[in-house]
Amino acid sequence: MSERLPSTGPARPHTTRRRSSPTVETVTIPSTASSWPAVLTWRARSVPRMESVRVQLNGNRIKAAGRIIGGKCSDHPAFSASYDLVTDEVGVTRRLSLRTALAAGERHMSISRDEEGIWMVETGTTHLRSGFAGAKDVDVVLSPFFNTLPIRRFGMQNESEDFQVPVVYVNLPNLAVQEASLTYSSGADGVHVLSPVSSSSITVDEDGFVLDYQGLAERI
Repeated sequence: MSERLPSTGPARPHTTRRRSSPTVETVTIPSTASSWPAVLTWRARSVPRMESVRVQLNGNRIKAAGRIIGGKCSDHPAFSASYDLVTDEVGVTRRLSLRTALAAGERHMSISRDEEGIWMVETGTTHLRSGFAGAKDVDVVLSPFFNTLPIRRFGMQNESEDFQVPVVYVNLPNLAVQEASLTYSSGADGVHVLSPVSSSSITVDEDGFVLDYQGLAERI
């Protein structure tokens, strides 16, 4: 989950990596999924919301179909959101389709990235082309699953480094799209994620999938 920043135009990729000091070994917890495909489910700690996703792995390629369901609370209205994700062979997002349903109606959106790094965002009535500051990942607010994309792509479950990661940020349930930048720091106590206005800690399994995202959700 990330915070929104104003969108800029197309830009060249500028993901930054720097070695942490001192270097420590990341400790991970074994995956609860003994084989793939697998269904992973998370439950929010303090609000009525759950996410469940069926994940297929082929090397670093991910194919996922998931759903987020939230009850009415101070954080959001009652809603459901479904998504389908496909990455390329190195884990970079290629296509993401999302659909949300609220009492007032439904919305849908598709996001795709071409080989030149240009993103196309389509809602049926609007079309947006942008480089999103060189983003290679999509981050969907309220979803612990989408943090797995940069974590696996950079091998954060095995490395002790800092990573500056531009992302395409999607808000729920209104599907507003913005540009954002996150800092991930991996170390012996897990992965820490820093957005422009907040920070949290993430525990991952040996495959890089989120087990616990403090303040957001835990896997069940």
